Amino acid sequence: MDLVRQLGENVRRIRKERGISQEELALDAGMKRSYVSDLERGTRNPTVRALGRLAAALKVPPAILISNPSE
Repeated sequence: MDLVRQLGENVRRIRKERGISQEELALDAGMKRSYVSDLERGTRNPTVRALGRLAAALKVPPAILISNPSE
């Protein structure tokens, strides 16, 4: 699977598991909600900085966001 798409799926899954909205995640990560939405859909390439900020906001190691949970 494409890494950008995998990241988006992981962000969405973890966000929903935590019961937070895209807007709440964006606020916690210092991003715009539309950027989070684009990432979750796999239509935007994240920067390393964005990956770190998302991981911190979701309280997971950055590697979790790009891993394939089925492996």
